[in-house]
Amino acid sequence: MPLLGQWHTKIQAKTTTAHHADDHTANIRRWGQLMLPRPETCPRENSPDKPMDLPTFYYHAHFMEMLGFIARHYDHVLGDTQRQFLSDFTGLSFPAQCLYVRLVNRRGRLFRTNTLRYAEVDNIPAALAELQASGFVSPPGPSHAAEVLALLTRPQLMAALAALSIPAPSTLKKADALALAKIHITPDLLTTVVPLNTIVMQERYSQVRFLLFLFFGQLQDGLTQFTMRDLGLVRAHDLDNSYEPRFADTEEAAQAFFFATRLERLRRDNQSAEHLFHEVDQWPQPEVPVVADARDELALTLGKCLEADTDAALRVYRQGESVQCSERIIRLLLASGRRDEAKQYLERCLESPASVDEALLAGDIYERKFNKKKTSLVTDLLRQAPVIDLDDAYRGAPEWAAVLHYQQQGKRAFRTENRFWRTLFGLLFWDLLFAGSAASVRSPFEKLPAALLDRRFFSEHRHAIEARLSLLADPKAIKRQLLQVSATHYGVANGLFRWHQHTLDAIQAFLDIAPPDATAQILRLFCGDYLSAKHGYPDLLVVEDEHLSFIEIKTDGDQLRRNQLLRLQQLQDAGFDAAIRRVHWVIDAAQPYVVVDVETTGGKGSRHRVTEIGAVKVVGDQIVDTFHTLLNPGRPIPRSITRLTGISDAMVADAPVFGDIAEAFAAFASDAIFVAHNVEFDFGFIAAEFERMGRAFRRPKLCTCASMRKLFPGHDSYGLGALCAAYDIPLKTHHRALCDAEAAAQLLLMINERRRELLEQGRPL
Repeated sequence: MPLLGQWHTKIQAKTTTAHHADDHTANIRRWGQLMLPRPETCPRENSPDKPMDLPTFYYHAHFMEMLGFIARHYDHVLGDTQRQFLSDFTGLSFPAQCLYVRLVNRRGRLFRTNTLRYAEVDNIPAALAELQASGFVSPPGPSHAAEVLALLTRPQLMAALAALSIPAPSTLKKADALALAKIHITPDLLTTVVPLNTIVMQERYSQVRFLLFLFFGQLQDGLTQFTMRDLGLVRAHDLDNSYEPRFADTEEAAQAFFFATRLERLRRDNQSAEHLFHEVDQWPQPEVPVVADARDELALTLGKCLEADTDAALRVYRQGESVQCSERIIRLLLASGRRDEAKQYLERCLESPASVDEALLAGDIYERKFNKKKTSLVTDLLRQAPVIDLDDAYRGAPEWAAVLHYQQQGKRAFRTENRFWRTLFGLLFWDLLFAGSAASVRSPFEKLPAALLDRRFFSEHRHAIEARLSLLADPKAIKRQLLQVSATHYGVANGLFRWHQHTLDAIQAFLDIAPPDATAQILRLFCGDYLSAKHGYPDLLVVEDEHLSFIEIKTDGDQLRRNQLLRLQQLQDAGFDAAIRRVHWVIDAAQPYVVVDVETTGGKGSRHRVTEIGAVKVVGDQIVDTFHTLLNPGRPIPRSITRLTGISDAMVADAPVFGDIAEAFAAFASDAIFVAHNVEFDFGFIAAEFERMGRAFRRPKLCTCASMRKLFPGHDSYGLGALCAAYDIPLKTHHRALCDAEAAAQLLLMINERRRELLEQGRPL
């Protein structure tokens, strides 16, 4: 007997008596004890190995694994309805269980019976009959008319309309046919045009969704994440004794499920807003942050749907406690002319703000609306910010350009944003967050520690946190400790940050000169409310001698978000130099460009290899250096390629492989903008070669072909040969890398001259 069949037999034998007992949860406790090991179909870590096929009944094993987890960790949350579901499911035959799980994993609740084709499930009609007899499926009724019609194909919809003599053009699209059918095929007419006995509806839907909600913490259809885990596409915890239920009791879980289901319904169909509005006064009153957050999100989403009716929207927004709800209340009161109410509300926010963010919002609006201040604080800060000149070629990557700008001034500059502070926080408190008896997560697929989700990390570890923060006064000691944590756990997946050597370097440079009290003040924000503190930090960390600063980069049209303003103020209040820099785009005469051309064995970087690289470095209007080499591609060069380029197998037989010249090429292009004619082709091949070595190759890019089309319109062809002929640019050995790179460099000089003219005239490029 197959292993899963034996497992099922054991479960059946052990639960026959329990099926008739009062304590049905004993069943799933046994499931947890009988759980099969997770199918090791492939390594958990990312691996180039091809994943093995999943076992035949993998989906049933996943469902049982989920139920076993619920049994072990959520017995205190389950109500009579869920317990009855578990008991009844246990009593089903194995084929019926498999078929029901198949339905759970499919989208929607209704299914055409002729689409239920699963070769591994014995006698599907018998399994369906058993499910119907046990209340797990049923035929749909007239009340499900809209769902039934949505299930039909376009021909079926057209046939139903024709049967009722409803005129419909033969070219009607399915969406239009469905809309027409919903108007004319009323519930009482449904059975006359649709054979409902050919459709089956999944019952116990809400019970299954509630169980999945307990496991995943969000509404979810099916168990796709289990499958992705077994295929090695996602990593999961295996910490059986370190899981902590996300809800303390039945009421808390029911409240969270209440808000989640209504938010999902509203997002799927905003026409349901009016119906949801009528139950606002009956909303549960949550007592824990995670449920309050769900309520606030629902209040904000529903309120926005109702803003055509100011009073209705205000009534909904007042159910929420988030700063976003407060902002909508203030703006609606002002927009509807109720200035006195708006003023009173603002004064209340200023006197006893729910958060620092709310105080910041209220203060700014109060100044503009009631103290006649003409511009917002955000506008003032942007206008007053100093300007830095960056090369226009970096428009798509201004932060990267700013890093190079400060490095050229002899400073150390790092891209930081949120990752810097999250990494520092995670490394400093790694043992409290991820190790030991106090560390726990909600499920195998969640990586963020439970204490952070519940905002109780600081209260539970206050003394340990303060002791750890005191170490910041000794840079050598704290750097040594963080280095040890990094060396021990580097690459371990966690919910706080991704490991990156650049960030670790930034942290080391920061700790050498950072004021300990200021650093501790920011880290306390993370300890107290990680979910609120984790976003909005400035783009760059710049270090010069004994001074460091955090800098937010803003280009024309960029907005300073409120959380970014809040972080700047918090950093400044802590004692850091934190500021904004606005970008002025120029053509920087000192900006190096590397113009590259590659010859290859074929047209796709993922499948073919480079046979020749030619590159020239351009600074200002001069070619200052060149790079050229043939490469052994490790495979035969097709004859068609040899005819095109002149490069033969004999020519590359003794040439270096790419790995031999990778460091030299990377150094040649290190501080430059990567330029090529049809840049994605050449860049893609270079990046693919580096990727084969396990290295990333990232550079800002400029395409001479696209730029010539934009800045020099009117040519019949923008191929390199045609443009060289049109502008009298030498191209002696076309389709050889260095010659083509030198020709493209001449186009770059033309392009930069035209870009410079347009910028000086204030015209858009």
